[in-house]
Amino acid sequence: MENKKLALNANPVVAFLQKEPHEFTKQDIIRFISENQIRMVNFMYPGGDGKLKTLNFVISNLDYLNTILTCGERVDGSSLFSFIEASSSDLYVIPRFSTAFVDPFAEIPTLCLLCSFFDKDGQPLASSPEQTLRRAAEAFRLVTGMEYEAMGELEYYVIKPTEPVYPAIDQRGYHESAPYAKTNDFRARCMHCIAQAGGQIKYGHSEVGNFEQDGLTYEQNEIEFLPVPVCDAADQLMVAKWVIRNLAWREGLNVTFAPKITTGKAGSGLHVHMRITKDGQNQMLASAPTNSRYGSPLSDDALRMIAGMMTLAPSITAFGNKNPTSYFRLVPHQEAPTNVCWGDRNRSVLVRVPLGWTAKTDMSSLANPLETPELFDTRQKQTVEMRSPDGSADIYQLLAGLCVACRYGFEMQDALAVAEKNYVDVNIHDAANADKLATLAQLPDSCEASADCLEQQRAAFEAHGVFSPTMVDGIIRQLRAFGDRTLRADIAGDQKRIAQLVREFFHCG
Repeated sequence: MENKKLALNANPVVAFLQKEPHEFTKQDIIRFISENQIRMVNFMYPGGDGKLKTLNFVISNLDYLNTILTCGERVDGSSLFSFIEASSSDLYVIPRFSTAFVDPFAEIPTLCLLCSFFDKDGQPLASSPEQTLRRAAEAFRLVTGMEYEAMGELEYYVIKPTEPVYPAIDQRGYHESAPYAKTNDFRARCMHCIAQAGGQIKYGHSEVGNFEQDGLTYEQNEIEFLPVPVCDAADQLMVAKWVIRNLAWREGLNVTFAPKITTGKAGSGLHVHMRITKDGQNQMLASAPTNSRYGSPLSDDALRMIAGMMTLAPSITAFGNKNPTSYFRLVPHQEAPTNVCWGDRNRSVLVRVPLGWTAKTDMSSLANPLETPELFDTRQKQTVEMRSPDGSADIYQLLAGLCVACRYGFEMQDALAVAEKNYVDVNIHDAANADKLATLAQLPDSCEASADCLEQQRAAFEAHGVFSPTMVDGIIRQLRAFGDRTLRADIAGDQKRIAQLVREFFHCG
């Protein structure tokens, strides 16, 4: 029987081996390299700045190929992470065979593999972001008996010289088509390359943000992924950012994932959708809805996840909003959250419950009269979405932090009450809702404030051995070093200083 997951898979390694990535073995990788004229292998791994690093190998014989796939290689950890001392800096990088993909840009046929860090004793490096995420997923599974899955919405701006024909309407770029949107073809090529590299993409589209400045056009785009196990979600987002930047560079374009480019224009977020599954079945919806006061028939387990995020939201910004420009995006009336609350289909809240195909109507047969109505199981589509993170995030830390927060909701005795207290079904920024707004906690307004919140709530993240104290100390130190506690107020309206700040963090994350 044909495996539906393999039939249209865009990754050449999957197509050749006819295996799902988690089934890849070392011998599979060697066979693919040998039979596909691969001449080089790249080891890739995230550094402390959140960007992928690369180590190149030229393959001259099978013995050497087997050696590097088995033993990995030695790297200088102090040049990758600020928390590692130069006096004891050696680390191992070991490839994970499940991440193999063919480099879509290399002139010489090259296979890329993402790597994990190991310490001098041959153990996973406790303070590495990737290992932190792995521990977070394991702790979630241990406490809840369920799997935590995630998917990201990757927003970014493409910058190119302004074309006078078919001008777009300022801040009206949402789902715009060509010729009014000029970078749709570039986005399509990015999506193709990301899929070939193993990314499971849901869709892509132009976003609301577009504007002209100094002879350049800035067009906002979004690529959204499908829900996968959380560790895979992080890998896919890392590779996707690498692909987008590389393709832009080769095509003479500039791209930025920066949270804010200029005042009054849409910033770029990294919204994260999540769901919990058991035995492959989505657990986000109640089998017999009892939470009638909410707009979606969420299960109690989904409400516990939300309660955990409501409680730890102030410190999640320490992982998902990593430089001062992040807090110029988290302001009212910009479709970015400022208060700790959640709601249905509401873009002014921190955690949004999007439409989940719960109407029990076969809309396809209504739109297509020749189709016979069918009982298609749409329950797997329900997620909840965290809207505060942005492109400055350390992706592994962010997803680990969200995983911890959702697990924490299961450990809270009053989780359902916390969820009820923080639910809103109105636009909280309307003047008529000022009383409700006054009852809600606010997100931090600076890197320093985020560091304070993490310091106060660090025990939740260090529980179950997920975040190492060394990592938490390093994050707090990094955030406080910006000295931005009053920066947002200090330079409000000063376009020159804001522009200088944007340039400084233009290629963050």
